Amino acid sequence: MGGLHKFMNWERPILTDSGGFQVFSLSQLRKITEEGVRFASHVDGKRIFMGPEESMQIQSNLASTIAMAFDECIENPAPYKYVKESCDRTVRWLVRCKTELDRLNSLPETINKNQMLFGINQGGTYEDLRIEHMHKIAELDLAGYAIGGLAVGEETEEMYRIINAVEPHMPKGKPRYLMGVGTPCNILEAVHMGVDFFDCVMPSRNARHGNLFTWNGKMNLLNEKYAKDPRPFDENCGCPACRNYSRSYVRHLIKAKESLGMRLAVAHNLYFYNNLTREIRKALDGGYFESFYQKYRNILGERNPD
Repeated sequence: MGGLHKFMNWERPILTDSGGFQVFSLSQLRKITEEGVRFASHVDGKRIFMGPEESMQIQSNLASTIAMAFDECIENPAPYKYVKESCDRTVRWLVRCKTELDRLNSLPETINKNQMLFGINQGGTYEDLRIEHMHKIAELDLAGYAIGGLAVGEETEEMYRIINAVEPHMPKGKPRYLMGVGTPCNILEAVHMGVDFFDCVMPSRNARHGNLFTWNGKMNLLNEKYAKDPRPFDENCGCPACRNYSRSYVRHLIKAKESLGMRLAVAHNLYFYNNLTREIRKALDGGYFESFYQKYRNILGERNPD
């Protein structure tokens, strides 16, 4: 169908992941070797092999704007010796990813010959391993760099500690991507530490269970106090749900398991996240990000008092 952009009718950037995190989530069904990972499908038990080359070939066929390197995502905490060995293997896999994507981008039949490769920093919660790994992958002069292996069970302060440790060692002038994060507060804190962009299932997944984000804090729409509340989720929000429907109505839809309720809640959370990042960019460009950060760093993480 001509790649993801044409298939989806989306002419803006698309990022595809490598499969490393998905393999991590199948920890009971996998075997990691130098060549790659053999794992069993959680659907039918079929044995599958994925290595750096296979990951690059799949992502090249998808023709995304950014392809992520194939890495090993480890659980936190993990033994120091294993994390060190894993980091070294992930560097070797990254070299193979770069070689393979360069080859694919040179082929006449490749849809997106300008596909960019981002490397992923690993190292668990060990600052020295994180920094050493960042220096090694920076030598490959890739299009961008990600911090991976966080938000996988460690405390939030541990995550912030690692970001603070590794960020000064990331290449200047290259995009910094924090993978799998997170809440509005996480995003605000990470931008304050120098991160550029993010991905997370949270805004949509939480919305489907009635957990919403607003400029006054987070809200559990299923609480009884919203059963007869005629107000929108957020009176300062311009999303389709807030413009047209009440807390009471959308709560009713979700409680009744009507899919429209989940769709409206998801639309709101995605609108909020887009608006949040837009306001962050405006604050950075306008030179007032510090005051914006200080104003919202606590509010966004608290329960909405309304």
